[in-house]
Amino acid sequence: PPMQLQNKHVISASRKLSLKILLLTRATEDLEAEKTANEEQKVRYLREKLPPLQLSGLNIDDLQKVCKEIHEKIHVVDEDRYDCEAKVHKNYRDINELKLKVQDLGGKFKKPALRKVRVSADEMLKALFGSKTKGSMDLRANLKSVKKEDIKQEKLTMEVGDWRKNVEAMSGMQGRKKMFDAAGGAQ
Repeated sequence: PPMQLQNKHVISASRKLSLKILLLTRATEDLEAEKTANEEQKVRYLREKLPPLQLSGLNIDDLQKVCKEIHEKIHVVDEDRYDCEAKVHKNYRDINELKLKVQDLGGKFKKPALRKVRVSADEMLKALFGSKTKGSMDLRANLKSVKKEDIKQEKLTMEVGDWRKNVEAMSGMQGRKKMFDAAGGAQ
């Protein structure tokens, strides 16, 4: 039997619009209520922490004492504010680093496991150059043979060379000219 699609929850466009408007008005009302609650909490906190000043009838020494107390309170509040700002900045940096890590992890391509394949030199050459190769080539025959005695002799000549001659020859403007000429002649 063919499947019958029955969609009981079809909402008309006008109904969607009215629901959207209701949600937005409710959200704005909640925001206004939250703002007024924050303002009231701020006023209560300031009333609690900062009682009204009674400055009338105080002599100079008492006024200076009150000023010093207020200055100390301001200093403590500034330290707390600075600490809070530093924590907020650190948290923002951590959040950004974690976002970058998530993006990096989400975008990585998982490499497939490679299989080991045994291919002889002849098959490899045939794959690289096609059928142009003549039979089997002996790759080792083309390698340069190096004897241990030659290596020891090269090391000795490099160590024994008099470095003072080279420094004296290259010093001054003449040495610079030689270096320049050598570099220009090599090209």
